[in-house]
This record gives sequence, structure tokens and C-alpha cells, in this order.
Amino acid sequence: MPVTTSQQITRYFEQFSQAEVTFTREVVKTVLLNTKHVHVKCVGSQWPCIIYAASMTTAKIIANLAGGLNDCIASANKLIQLRFSFTDPDKQVPITFFVPARVVGSSPYGETNKELSFVNLEFTQRPPDDLIQILGQLLEANVNASRRKEERIPLSAHSLKQLGLVLDSCSLTVGGIRRKAIFRDLSFSGCKAILMGVPKLLVNKDAIVRLAFDEPEQSYEIEGSICRFDPVEGRNDIAAFGILYDEKKIPMGYKMRINSALKQFRSKAANTD
Repeated sequence: MPVTTSQQITRYFEQFSQAEVTFTREVVKTVLLNTKHVHVKCVGSQWPCIIYAASMTTAKIIANLAGGLNDCIASANKLIQLRFSFTDPDKQVPITFFVPARVVGSSPYGETNKELSFVNLEFTQRPPDDLIQILGQLLEANVNASRRKEERIPLSAHSLKQLGLVLDSCSLTVGGIRRKAIFRDLSFSGCKAILMGVPKLLVNKDAIVRLAFDEPEQSYEIEGSICRFDPVEGRNDIAAFGILYDEKKIPMGYKMRINSALKQFRSKAANTD
């Protein structure tokens, strides 16, 4: 997990404390939530649950209120503890913590399954910094992906190392044909790559950008299309092409990679001035 200062933690909480994150399959994968190790603890007993959504002040879980949990919550004056568990790629031991909370309501999960319920929780104190950091980084990346979507990262030896980008494992598929490409920059919304081909025939073609990273090892295939080209002087068979990603299909993990790199570059530039 990237190092985050106490000032950044405070800023995340001030900016995003009320923002709710829905734990879709992609979010679970991105934040490395250990779904099998999430549970509700109440009066010394524990029950498995599913985290449906969470902010830095509330959570919504799916749980079976039968089998004693409902009675236990009532006897505890609706006070419980919600256990989170996340994998830390840098360590063998997971990040695990409890967040004290109060049950403020429940509703049926669905008509077909009457045993499960949505359970609404309010945290009774500020959650651990680990949760603020995990949710804050996710939310910040989403915000910056919109605000700074055109801000580009030129690919140099330094930026490649900062991003963890493995160029030899990256590729570009255009119109269903995999092509050799030299990637020149990345942004939230797209990338630029040099490749062979008649430029006017490649513009508006569908493209799939495959990007591979290390530390930790991750790869993404991002759908998009070639939206423009810049000619290379003296060459008619090669150009620098701009690829625009399909905004709805940009992986959350990719956004977080770009956001983290841009933050570090801006921080370094500010310290240099």
C-alpha cells in the first residue's frame, strides 16, 4: 500500500467522509478486500456478512439476521463491530481492523431470499486510518479522472519506474489486429502510441490497449478508439496516434495507478520549485 501521511489522511476524511463507495466486483478486486474474512461481531460472537457499500462514516451490509444475530443486536442496544480485511501486496499479513457501529435500520434483501437483509450502520467513531486511506485513494482517483482526464504522463525511464509500467508486455490491438506499438504517454482518458499503418485508414478504428504493471503485477485491457494522429516527418507509413478510452470501461485500478503517479510528479515538482 502506498505511503500516506497523516495530513493526507486528514484531507481524505475532510473531503470524502460522506462519499459512499459501492463494493462492486471491480471495487472488491481493486482494493483487495478479503470477502471471506468480513464479519459482524456482537457480544463476543461473530456472523459472516457482505459489505454492500461503505463511506468513512456509514456502511450497508448484507447479513442473515436470523439464527440469533437479530436478538444479539437487540441485547447489545444495537451496537456492533464491523470487521474489515484487506490484502496488502507488500506484506504477508492482511490489513484487518474493527469499526464500532450502531445498527440504524434494516430492510429485506429481496423477495426471493427472505433470510437475508440489508443492514444500515452508522460508525460510532472515526474509522481507522487504513479504511480512510483505502476509500480516500479510490474516491480521489475517480474525482481526478474527471477533473484531470487530459493531464498526460510522458513515458520516460523515470515515469515508467514510477508507474511500474512493463512496456515489453504492453500491446495495442486495432481493428482486431495486434500491432507493434511504441507508447509515448498515458492519461486518465487515453494514451498516445506510435505504430505503422496508413494514418487516415486507422483513425476511428476500434482499439484495445493492453497495459501491464508490476509491484504489484496487474494488467488491464482498455477498450477505446483511435481519435487522431500526428504525422511523422518524412514517413507516410507511420504516425503518432491518439487513443481515446471508452470512459465507461476504464478500470478502477488503472485510474488509481495514474492518480498515484500524477500526485508524486506534482509533489516532486513542488519541492523542486
